[in-house]
Formats: sequence, structure tokens, C-alpha cells
Amino acid sequence: MGSIVWGPEAAEVYDHAYRAMFEPSVLGPMTGVLAALARGGPALEFAAGTGRVALALSARGIAVHGLELSPHMARQMLAKPGASAVPVTIGDMRSARVPGAPFTLVYLVANTIMNVTTQDDQLAVFANAAAHLKPGGCFVVEVIVPQVRRVSPGEKARVFTLEPDHVGIETFDDLAGQIAWSHHWIEAGGRLVRQSAPYRYVWPSELDLMARIAGLRLHDRWAAWDQAPFTSGSDGQVAVFEKPPS
Repeated sequence: MGSIVWGPEAAEVYDHAYRAMFEPSVLGPMTGVLAALARGGPALEFAAGTGRVALALSARGIAVHGLELSPHMARQMLAKPGASAVPVTIGDMRSARVPGAPFTLVYLVANTIMNVTTQDDQLAVFANAAAHLKPGGCFVVEVIVPQVRRVSPGEKARVFTLEPDHVGIETFDDLAGQIAWSHHWIEAGGRLVRQSAPYRYVWPSELDLMARIAGLRLHDRWAAWDQAPFTSGSDGQVAVFEKPPS
């Protein structure tokens, strides 16, 4: 299945559907951690989307470059204030090379590693991140812990978002291949947009092995951007992988 490309309708309603993720209470801790890991050096965001994180991190004084597969998502970002300071390359995070390497920080947030739907392709993302990093640099991945245990035996779906203007349902379609589908119904501007796409969920230990194969090593793992300890009960993770100093 490869990588998921978001079309024009999804790009137009993305910021509205996820407006809570643009709040300073969300972006503040995230960009604080990323800025500290960048250590004043340049940063590269894989799957930069509509610029939610890249623009906020740039506003902190970090030189940020974006890599985005969907030109429709990138177009939304480039229309925003501050976008002139964040160059964007249209390309696939599995293989595209971005000008300005090596970077001190490469990061991939908002579960987007799962939009790459095979294990080999997820590994290619790690390898491409490592290729863009300078020795001692970090690759940061924010992703949920698979929620299979929340689905009762005999059932295959769960509601993960239930808002007046946004309903999200997750269906577990291929447990052996770790493939689920995310289905969204979003009301914005008086119209209803439906978006469905597959994703490949990935376990923490699997991420660690992908990192090792790509020449990276686990540096930290937290439950969230507030750096709370990661435990067996954590629903999400922020994993920091380091490229060993030469």
C-alpha cells in the first residue's frame, strides 16, 4: 500500500478537525522538547503537513525545513504567516533527500509513521532519517501505542473521536499485518467530508529494532511531551533515537 497521500478535501479541513492540537498548551511542551533536542541546529520535519509544528518551532528561532508528500497539505502551510521561513520539499519521507543536511534533529509526529503501511517502508523512514542526521543528532517519533486491547473479543472497531463536528472510527482489519483503518466524518464550512485510510500500527520494541537496523539507538522514551515516564499503561509515546557520535 505504500504511503498515504492526503487529498485536497482532507487538507482543507485538517486544521479545523484538529484545532485542539494547535493550542499553545499542546504545542508549547512539544516545541520546547524539540528545540532543546535541536540544540540550536537545523531541524527537519518529516510529514510537515499544514505546518502545525514546523511553524511553531520556527517561531522559537530554530531553522526548520519541511518534507511533505501531499502538495495539498503543503499548500495550506505555505499560505500561513511565518511560512516563508520554513522551506518545504515535496517528497516521500521513505526516500526523498532534503537540502540543508545534515540536520541536528529530524522529527515525525502525530502518528504519521503509521501512514507508511509496510514494515519495510517504515524501516526506510528510519534509514532516511538517519541519512539526514549529523552524528549526535536525534530522530524523534511521536506515535500511539497500539490500542488493540481496547477492542472486545469478537469486535473489530472502536470509536476514538466523538465530537459534534468530527467522528472517528478505527477498524482493525488485518491483525497479522498490523493494518487498521481510520475513518473520519468531518463537518466544516457547512459540508461533510469523509476520509478513510489504512495505517500500520507499530509496537515500541519494533520501533527500537528499526532504529538499530538504521544505525540509531534509543536515547529516551516518554509517555508524552511533558516527559512523563513511559509505562505498560501508556497510550502514547515520544521516542528519541540518537545517531551515535562518530
